[in-house]
Amino acid sequence: MTVKPGWNRLFPVLVCTAFLELFRATVPLHAETSVISRISLLPNREYGEALLIGLRAARSSIVCSCYLFKTGEGRHNLPRRIAEELIRASRRGVDVTVILEKSGELSDRLNDDNSATASLLVKGGVRVRFDSPLTTSHDKVVIIDRRYVYLGSHNLTQAALLHNNELSVRIDSPEIAEQALSFLERE
Repeated sequence: MTVKPGWNRLFPVLVCTAFLELFRATVPLHAETSVISRISLLPNREYGEALLIGLRAARSSIVCSCYLFKTGEGRHNLPRRIAEELIRASRRGVDVTVILEKSGELSDRLNDDNSATASLLVKGGVRVRFDSPLTTSHDKVVIIDRRYVYLGSHNLTQAALLHNNELSVRIDSPEIAEQALSFLERE
Protein backbone atom coordinates (compact mmCIF):
# COMPACT_ATOMS: atom_id res chain seq x y z
CA MET A 1 0.00 0.00 0.00
CA THR A 2 1.35 3.40 -0.96
CA VAL A 3 0.81 6.23 1.52
CA LYS A 4 0.32 9.68 0.02
CA PRO A 5 2.88 12.32 1.01
CA GLY A 6 1.83 14.26 4.07
CA TRP A 7 -0.48 11.53 5.39
CA ASN A 8 1.88 10.74 8.29
CA ARG A 9 1.56 14.35 9.44
CA LEU A 10 -2.16 14.64 8.80
CA PHE A 11 -3.23 11.42 10.50
CA PRO A 12 -2.43 12.50 14.11
CA VAL A 13 -4.34 15.76 13.55
CA LEU A 14 -7.35 13.81 12.35
CA VAL A 15 -7.17 11.46 15.34
CA CYS A 16 -7.02 14.34 17.84
CA THR A 17 -9.87 16.11 16.06
CA ALA A 18 -11.97 12.94 16.21
CA PHE A 19 -11.31 12.58 19.96
CA LEU A 20 -12.28 16.20 20.58
CA GLU A 21 -15.43 15.84 18.53
CA LEU A 22 -16.34 12.64 20.38
CA PHE A 23 -15.98 14.38 23.74
CA ARG A 24 -17.76 17.52 22.51
CA ALA A 25 -20.66 15.45 21.23
CA THR A 26 -21.22 13.85 24.63
CA VAL A 27 -21.08 17.04 26.72
CA PRO A 28 -24.15 19.28 26.71
CA LEU A 29 -23.13 22.80 25.75
CA HIS A 30 -24.93 25.73 27.35
CA ALA A 31 -24.83 29.31 26.14
CA GLU A 32 -23.66 30.61 29.53
CA THR A 33 -20.84 28.09 30.05
CA SER A 34 -17.98 26.79 28.01
CA VAL A 35 -17.09 23.12 28.41
CA ILE A 36 -13.55 23.59 27.22
CA SER A 37 -11.73 26.52 28.74
CA ARG A 38 -8.51 26.05 26.81
CA ILE A 39 -6.94 23.58 24.41
CA SER A 40 -3.21 23.62 23.74
CA LEU A 41 -1.75 21.73 20.81
CA LEU A 42 1.36 19.74 21.82
CA PRO A 43 3.18 18.50 18.73
CA ASN A 44 6.23 16.27 18.82
CA ARG A 45 8.73 17.20 21.58
CA GLU A 46 6.44 19.79 23.20
CA TYR A 47 4.28 17.06 24.73
CA GLY A 48 6.89 15.50 27.03
CA GLU A 49 7.99 18.78 28.59
CA ALA A 50 4.40 20.00 28.97
CA LEU A 51 3.45 16.72 30.65
CA LEU A 52 6.38 17.01 33.09
CA ILE A 53 5.26 20.53 34.02
CA GLY A 54 1.71 19.28 34.57
CA LEU A 55 2.88 16.35 36.72
CA ARG A 56 5.02 18.65 38.87
CA ALA A 57 2.04 20.95 39.43
CA ALA A 58 -0.40 18.13 40.34
CA ARG A 59 -1.98 18.61 43.76
CA SER A 60 -4.60 15.89 44.22
CA SER A 61 -4.65 13.19 41.54
CA ILE A 62 -3.03 11.80 38.42
CA VAL A 63 -4.49 9.02 36.29
CA CYS A 64 -2.32 7.87 33.40
CA SER A 65 -3.42 5.27 30.87
CA CYS A 66 -0.89 4.35 28.24
CA TYR A 67 -0.52 1.59 25.70
CA LEU A 68 3.28 1.59 25.98
CA PHE A 69 5.33 3.14 28.78
CA LYS A 70 8.95 2.21 28.11
CA THR A 71 11.45 3.63 30.57
CA GLY A 72 15.13 3.45 29.81
CA GLU A 73 18.16 3.63 32.06
CA GLY A 74 19.77 6.89 30.93
CA ARG A 75 19.46 10.12 32.91
CA HIS A 76 18.13 11.92 29.87
CA ASN A 77 15.54 9.27 29.04
CA LEU A 78 12.30 11.26 28.97
CA PRO A 79 9.94 8.37 29.84
CA ARG A 80 12.18 7.63 32.85
CA ARG A 81 11.91 11.29 33.92
CA ILE A 82 8.11 11.05 33.61
CA ALA A 83 8.08 7.88 35.74
CA GLU A 84 10.26 9.60 38.35
CA GLU A 85 7.91 12.59 38.37
CA LEU A 86 4.93 10.25 38.94
CA ILE A 87 6.82 8.72 41.89
CA ARG A 88 7.63 12.19 43.31
CA ALA A 89 3.96 13.16 42.99
CA SER A 90 2.90 10.02 44.85
CA ARG A 91 5.43 10.70 47.61
CA ARG A 92 4.10 14.23 48.10
CA GLY A 93 0.59 12.85 48.63
CA VAL A 94 -0.91 12.97 45.13
CA ASP A 95 -3.15 9.96 44.37
CA VAL A 96 -1.38 8.44 41.33
CA THR A 97 -2.73 5.56 39.23
CA VAL A 98 -1.11 4.22 36.06
CA ILE A 99 -3.02 1.85 33.76
CA LEU A 100 -0.97 -0.14 31.25
CA GLU A 101 -1.70 -2.46 28.36
CA LYS A 102 -1.12 -6.18 28.79
CA SER A 103 -1.12 -8.24 25.64
CA GLY A 104 -2.45 -11.78 25.51
CA GLU A 105 0.78 -12.80 23.76
CA LEU A 106 3.23 -14.14 26.35
CA SER A 107 6.31 -13.27 24.30
CA ASP A 108 5.13 -9.75 23.42
CA ARG A 109 7.87 -7.13 24.02
CA LEU A 110 5.14 -4.69 25.05
CA ASN A 111 4.45 -6.82 28.13
CA ASP A 112 8.14 -6.80 29.07
CA ASP A 113 8.46 -3.03 28.67
CA ASN A 114 5.24 -2.24 30.56
CA SER A 115 6.10 -4.73 33.33
CA ALA A 116 9.54 -3.16 33.83
CA THR A 117 7.97 0.29 34.11
CA ALA A 118 5.28 -1.05 36.44
CA SER A 119 7.97 -2.48 38.75
CA LEU A 120 9.77 0.85 38.87
CA LEU A 121 6.53 2.72 39.62
CA VAL A 122 5.27 0.27 42.25
CA LYS A 123 8.61 0.40 44.08
CA GLY A 124 8.15 4.17 44.17
CA GLY A 125 4.66 3.94 45.66
CA VAL A 126 2.57 4.40 42.52
CA ARG A 127 -0.57 2.28 42.07
CA VAL A 128 -0.34 0.37 38.77
CA ARG A 129 -2.88 -1.86 37.11
CA PHE A 130 -2.99 -3.68 33.80
CA ASP A 131 -5.96 -4.01 31.49
CA SER A 132 -7.36 -7.43 30.63
CA PRO A 133 -5.19 -9.40 28.18
CA LEU A 134 -8.43 -9.93 26.22
CA THR A 135 -8.77 -6.18 25.59
CA THR A 136 -6.38 -3.89 23.79
CA SER A 137 -6.34 -0.53 25.54
CA HIS A 138 -4.63 1.81 23.12
CA ASP A 139 -5.26 4.89 25.28
CA LYS A 140 -2.69 7.61 25.64
CA VAL A 141 -4.21 9.90 28.23
CA VAL A 142 -3.14 11.59 31.46
CA ILE A 143 -5.70 13.31 33.70
CA ILE A 144 -4.34 15.66 36.35
CA ASP A 145 -6.36 17.02 39.28
CA ARG A 146 -9.62 16.03 37.55
CA ARG A 147 -9.16 19.09 35.35
CA TYR A 148 -6.28 18.80 32.87
CA VAL A 149 -6.38 16.14 30.15
CA TYR A 150 -3.33 15.29 28.05
CA LEU A 151 -4.63 13.25 25.11
CA GLY A 152 -3.26 12.21 21.77
CA SER A 153 -0.91 9.95 19.90
CA HIS A 154 2.16 9.97 22.19
CA ASN A 155 3.11 6.71 23.88
CA LEU A 156 5.53 7.20 26.75
CA THR A 157 8.60 6.05 24.85
CA GLN A 158 11.80 7.82 23.91
CA ALA A 159 10.92 7.46 20.23
CA ALA A 160 7.43 8.95 20.59
CA LEU A 161 8.52 11.79 22.86
CA LEU A 162 11.68 12.82 21.01
CA HIS A 163 11.82 11.40 17.49
CA ASN A 164 8.44 10.47 16.00
CA ASN A 165 6.00 12.84 14.37
CA GLU A 166 3.29 12.86 17.08
CA LEU A 167 0.42 15.14 18.02
CA SER A 168 -1.40 15.50 21.33
CA VAL A 169 -3.41 18.15 23.14
CA ARG A 170 -3.77 19.51 26.66
CA ILE A 171 -7.38 20.26 27.53
CA ASP A 172 -8.28 22.40 30.53
CA SER A 173 -11.79 21.17 31.31
CA PRO A 174 -13.16 19.48 34.45
CA GLU A 175 -16.07 18.17 32.36
CA ILE A 176 -13.82 16.48 29.81
CA ALA A 177 -11.61 15.18 32.62
CA GLU A 178 -14.62 13.53 34.29
CA GLN A 179 -15.69 11.95 31.02
CA ALA A 180 -12.19 10.62 30.40
CA LEU A 181 -12.05 9.20 33.94
CA SER A 182 -15.45 7.52 33.45
CA PHE A 183 -14.21 6.02 30.20
CA LEU A 184 -11.11 4.62 31.91
CA GLU A 185 -13.16 3.11 34.73
CA ARG A 186 -14.98 0.96 32.16
CA GLU A 187 -11.75 -0.62 30.89
